Amino acid sequence: MVKEQHEPGERLLAQRTHFAARSFLAPNEMYAQVKQGSASQERDRLSVEPHAFVTTNTYFGRFPASYWQRCTEVAEVVVEAVVTGSGRLLITASDIWGDVRGIDAHTATGAKAETVRLTAPIDRFVDGGALWLDVQTDDETLVVEQVRWTVAAPRALRPVSIAICTHNRADYCLDTLTELAEDPDALGAVAAVHVTDQGNDAVESRDRFAVVKQAMGDKLHYIRQPNLGGAGGFTRGMYEIVEGERGAESYVLLMDDDVKLESDTVVRLMAIANCATQPILVGGQSLQELHPDRLWVDAEVADLPKLKPGLTPTEESMSGRSMLQHSQELRRDATHNAWWCCLIPAEVVAKIGYPLPVFFQWDDIEYGLRARAAGFVTFTLPGAGVWHQDLHWKDWDDWSRYFHFRNSLVVAALHGAFSSSRTTALLAKEFSETLAAMQYGLAATMIKAIQDFLRGPEVLSDGGAEIVPQVRKLRAEYAETETLKPSSVKVPAGEMPIVVPAPKPSKPTLVLLKRLVDQLRNGQEQGAAIRSHDQYWWHVARFRTAVVTDSAQTGMRVRRFDRELMVRLGREGAKTLWRLRREGDAAVRRWNEAQPRLVSKENWERLFELDKNNNR
Repeated sequence: MVKEQHEPGERLLAQRTHFAARSFLAPNEMYAQVKQGSASQERDRLSVEPHAFVTTNTYFGRFPASYWQRCTEVAEVVVEAVVTGSGRLLITASDIWGDVRGIDAHTATGAKAETVRLTAPIDRFVDGGALWLDVQTDDETLVVEQVRWTVAAPRALRPVSIAICTHNRADYCLDTLTELAEDPDALGAVAAVHVTDQGNDAVESRDRFAVVKQAMGDKLHYIRQPNLGGAGGFTRGMYEIVEGERGAESYVLLMDDDVKLESDTVVRLMAIANCATQPILVGGQSLQELHPDRLWVDAEVADLPKLKPGLTPTEESMSGRSMLQHSQELRRDATHNAWWCCLIPAEVVAKIGYPLPVFFQWDDIEYGLRARAAGFVTFTLPGAGVWHQDLHWKDWDDWSRYFHFRNSLVVAALHGAFSSSRTTALLAKEFSETLAAMQYGLAATMIKAIQDFLRGPEVLSDGGAEIVPQVRKLRAEYAETETLKPSSVKVPAGEMPIVVPAPKPSKPTLVLLKRLVDQLRNGQEQGAAIRSHDQYWWHVARFRTAVVTDSAQTGMRVRRFDRELMVRLGREGAKTLWRLRREGDAAVRRWNEAQPRLVSKENWERLFELDKNNNR
């Protein structure tokens, strides 16, 4: 159980050094790397053969000293390990340039389950750098076990409760619960685990659920409710925690249902949050499930004027890079944390309210920006990672794009980034490119999203429960939104050779106008097969028929030029965009006036009560 008080001198577990993943199929090199000789890696045990060198200067092996120095007053970290045999243990540090320096060392000679303690000051890391453990042997074997990084414990240890939102991903969710249940340190750091199940393929229907429930005991709280999207599921967990006993002092750790969890991530987030000198929002990083060594994003920075949830990675960013080849040295800022794994103090909820009931997408961004505006620090902790489904394998032309367009407009409106002229011009350009690419269903999706933004806050009156079937029905009217099996594509082979694109146009506006004019004059080439990573609008628009591979690599979509459809959608889109230009500022005022009501506890209680009534 979580301890409420610590006596002076007690230690808090900040992280552990594991040498292999516990359950997920991730490379051992994410934990420890054998640089010389040979070694055997198990989860909590490393056996280093003679004349070998092993480093934990790895994604999960590094202690993020820069973030600890920035957010806490902890002066040093103690590394404890149980060793057997002979060899040398070293604590090593890096700096903002990646240069390495030794900090502390211990030489073991003929040790038999001896506990070794090394100490490293947390200093000289303000702008970046980390600490890690190295192991070196000469003529004998050294076994290293139970490596734990501890810091001076705060006097009061606040409870951390996990809130998982799930919808028809029962097996994923149970994998996460099992990872927690089978790790005593991680489960011991948690006061409760709240699972909000909004699907019809229930988590509780699986045989494994009973095993997890027995292992977690009264820590597990399982709730079923109709689908209110990620916003509704996460808010339900947040609500149950914050409004419960000790809720005012709780930390809420939001966690997605489609992640593969490294359980030590829970320990790491809990420790740094409890030691922080002020309440902080701290998130875990997203690694790619299909490519486990790759970091999807190191720290998120929203670009609201461009309606983009994150900026293109800079040279110093590690986003998209292999963590087997790169290290995260520089401390980076974040405007928000995505809710695949994000810890939020109860003080934030008390001050700024609950999330917007936008159903799906941009809810985490808006909440992070609102917290930042209220003075709360946000950062994303390196080494505290979860594996998330590879987002670049999800096709952009999807029903969820409605929520991207509508909700990005809402967030821009609420945070001072909406400009009737600039925002309209931005969307007009994207809408035109979408039409040129023969994505008629996506164009219709954009139109509806903008129209609903202009309708105002009343579109959120039901928490978004009804909009999903409406959007799916709308998109079903457009043939190119359907993903087909490759064998069922009815396009003659001679009309679909694989064609690679020309380079990106140097004058994209002129090229866009030319492509649209060519289409209206029936001046396109006959047809082509286009690989998923080549589906640029300026390339697709060259052809009357484009067979485009879906980003998930599971099928193909056939886009066919339809002049009548293009003209009809073009007129409707132009009319809607003109409305946005004229009525956008009035809509912004309505959204800002309604925000306190939308994020209030009373509004969410109303939505949850409606769910209960619908459930019975």
